[in-house]
Amino acid sequence: MQKYIFIDTYGCSANQNNSEIIAGLVTQNGYQVTNNPEIADIHIINSCVVKSKTENKIKRRIQDLAKTNKQTIVTGCMPDSDSKTITMLNPKALQLSTHDIKSITQVLRTDQSLPIIQPRKIKDHEEKVLLPKIPINKLISITQILEGCLSSCSFCKTKLAKGDVFSYTQDKILKSIESDLQNGAKEVWLTSQGNECFGMDRGQQELPELIEKITNLKHRFKIRLGMMNTKDVLPITNQLIDSYKSDKIYKFLHLPVQSGSNKVLKDMRRPYTIEEAKHIIEKFRYEFPDITIATDIITGYPTETNKDHQLTLDFIQEIKPDVLNLSTFSKHKNTPAQDLKDLPIKTIKKRNKETMNLHRQTAFENKKKFLNKITKVLVNKKISQDLFEARDKNYNIVLINSDENILGKTLEIKITQLGVHHMVGKIIR
Repeated sequence: MQKYIFIDTYGCSANQNNSEIIAGLVTQNGYQVTNNPEIADIHIINSCVVKSKTENKIKRRIQDLAKTNKQTIVTGCMPDSDSKTITMLNPKALQLSTHDIKSITQVLRTDQSLPIIQPRKIKDHEEKVLLPKIPINKLISITQILEGCLSSCSFCKTKLAKGDVFSYTQDKILKSIESDLQNGAKEVWLTSQGNECFGMDRGQQELPELIEKITNLKHRFKIRLGMMNTKDVLPITNQLIDSYKSDKIYKFLHLPVQSGSNKVLKDMRRPYTIEEAKHIIEKFRYEFPDITIATDIITGYPTETNKDHQLTLDFIQEIKPDVLNLSTFSKHKNTPAQDLKDLPIKTIKKRNKETMNLHRQTAFENKKKFLNKITKVLVNKKISQDLFEARDKNYNIVLINSDENILGKTLEIKITQLGVHHMVGKIIR
């Protein structure tokens, strides 16, 4: 009798890719993946521990599944960072390290967890490329290029799970992308905990070289380069800017700063200054005036004062990021910040609201230059019967109404309406 599996995915695009691989592996071994959790015999929770809010939601889900007869498997970062809590919440739940997802079928077959090995003790790292996968969106090739990072941020629990940098093999990455493009992908998302570190465990920063090799592939597609951190972007800024001159790369830069205050950055153990982050952004904007700038901010870090908060607002007012991933400080066990005294909730909420309000104002101002402009977009998602999502060359979201199926097409459109984080386009041809 065939068994149905529901994969519950949380977190970043790397986690989405892990779920695609899990789906491919279990399907290859005779299981049926379903989007309906009610009919599923087995629930696989692909967890994330970046934010306490998300982590608490996952914990409640693990606990709820303990009350059912459904087999539960927890993978992602939580088994590697907090295995004991999973066992406490659901003693029957099986666990699988985020470094060993290719063993998912062994866990299903034996009905036993595999040992969770600390990242620093891993001898044979798993490269998550060239594994069977079922894409969440066939038009998008989510491609991990490395795992781990070289940072040691005071607030980060992910580092406990992911460890230091392990870069995947360039040839394998290229073969994986080539395969996805041959199967109809039109976007390539390069993703990791910090793309700028690619190759540093081998002695050099190989990201610009990798990008050049990808752009030389003989297909029509766009590359979205994911998150990069300031410290190690600085030495290769000029090389990256040269890479971005390719028409195949979305003019999109995700540089998480976390705070506009150098004092708070030092407390967070973020090894750069806000001036260095601004320098990178300004250099990219000089070359690509319409580039989309994305950043991350944490409000309410325990040592953040009113002055520090104002410096963050000043940064937003000056840089005017188009995308802001805003979080309130999350306290995690076994991190350097775990013993710091939390700021009053009222203060955190006030600062969070002020930050988001200012961002919405400045981001909308950025969009005004696009109104009534004619541009080309790639349609990469169908939202409803006659509503589609597309991306322009700067990775701006453009919503398009169409009676026809325009999914996967490159279209010429006119921007007719603006929102804070999207635009509305009318098809010209």
